[in-house]
Amino acid sequence: MPKRLLARIAHPVEQALERVFLRRTPDSVVIDPYLGYATPETILLRGRVLTSLRRTTPAPEASWLVNLRQMIGLFFTREVAERRVTARGVDARTDEEGYFTLALPRDGAAPGWHAEPVEVEGGDGATLEALVVDPAAPFFVISDIDDTVLETGAYSLARNLWTSLTGNAMTRHVFPDAVTLMKAFAAAGAPVFFVSSSPWNLHHFLRRILDRHDVPKAPIFLRDLGISKTQFISGTHGDHKGAAIDALLGAHPDLPAVLVGDTGQHDPKVYLAAAERHSGRIARVILREPGRGADRRDLARIRQLEAMGVRVDHGPDYSAVDATI
Repeated sequence: MPKRLLARIAHPVEQALERVFLRRTPDSVVIDPYLGYATPETILLRGRVLTSLRRTTPAPEASWLVNLRQMIGLFFTREVAERRVTARGVDARTDEEGYFTLALPRDGAAPGWHAEPVEVEGGDGATLEALVVDPAAPFFVISDIDDTVLETGAYSLARNLWTSLTGNAMTRHVFPDAVTLMKAFAAAGAPVFFVSSSPWNLHHFLRRILDRHDVPKAPIFLRDLGISKTQFISGTHGDHKGAAIDALLGAHPDLPAVLVGDTGQHDPKVYLAAAERHSGRIARVILREPGRGADRRDLARIRQLEAMGVRVDHGPDYSAVDATI
């Protein structure tokens, strides 16, 4: 059944359930803060308005059942639509899933992390942060998370679900070679952006894992799994990742990009398509080969990237990879 038809069926059902179980207008709302980024003209502050924040309380000794219950709890959020958020006199309204983006004038903001207080109608405000990239940076990095930095087994649906739902922020495994590589990029002056098909509900959870392992702070692009009038869940993994790459290349028009990923979730296909859309902008592709490694289709796409003049490094880990282009 086409996704658009599923959306037309599921959206009114979702709204009806919300009217039955979530009829009362919330007395107070909160902002779930996401890390934003900047374009040459604007600073983009991102977040979501909810009735309350959902957080886990991780413990190394917690059982898989406790972890499972806490992870599932992250998805039981009540989003608040059509709520006004304000920063520096700029207003925006949340969409039907509670998301908002505030586009503030850049006004000569210095490179680095820019913090801005944001107010929300009828609730508690928050300070949102956005990364302003130094125009003198040699390049910037767009990195996947699953099986690139964080071990998930995304190449196997069953393994991915088990790992994702039964671990916690204290027990999830981050690849040490990925941490070393990301730190090397930061040391070289190259900012990093993360893109994952995980849902936005996991933004804080993922940040806790990355912070715990001292991965350089970076904006994260995640995926909306909500149901709208025209869309059931969201686009495919490739659609989501491709759109994020397009947005970041547009935001940094004068910098070449390095794409880091793995062969477990079609990254070679996504990265080849990005290189074809943005001729000359992709300087390098770095790929981990988890599980059984790259198949013949991935190897063919790697050869196509190399034929386009893109430097490609691929192998079981990043131990021999440097932070240059």
